[in-house]
Amino acid sequence: MTMELCTKPRPEPTTAVDFRLDPELTAGLLDELTRLWTDVSNTGGAVGFPGRVTYDEVRPETDRYARTVAEGRHRLLAGFDGAGRLRATAFLGFNTHRLQDHFAWVTTVMVDPALQGGGHGRALLAAVEEHARALGLEALKLTCRGGTGLEHFYASCGYQEVGRVPGGLRVSADDYRDDIMMWLPLH
Repeated sequence: MTMELCTKPRPEPTTAVDFRLDPELTAGLLDELTRLWTDVSNTGGAVGFPGRVTYDEVRPETDRYARTVAEGRHRLLAGFDGAGRLRATAFLGFNTHRLQDHFAWVTTVMVDPALQGGGHGRALLAAVEEHARALGLEALKLTCRGGTGLEHFYASCGYQEVGRVPGGLRVSADDYRDDIMMWLPLH
């Protein structure tokens, strides 16, 4: 699933990544997810933690996602390399309110730091969009941390900024960042 839906051309990925929706959440995959999340966080990725983290700090969040996947509240889109190693993720989070069940949240968008800058983020978002359409969704919504430039990346993939809460995220005692909301219509 390498359908190119982003508006900006991407470099040809140097490592092939195969995206799969709903892989079995085995103990091994949960371990890989925790390690990926730890690595992304510790190399500056804005994926829910304010700074450096340990495996043991991330694991409870991984387990929380596993529970919400089992309950049907989230779906995991996972990218695997040719050796079967987890290299990228995004979760689709579903709304339960009837006025918002036409869109899903895109959360925990991660690409292995060793692969970043090689077009895998764009390929991941294209796969998210493809699966969202197949699920009958009309739009996708995500948030990103200000001060990272991620809003520009998401905008280049078709998302538009639709809201911003100045200082809505506290990264540390003296570091507040904007909480930026992005929206992608799928029609």
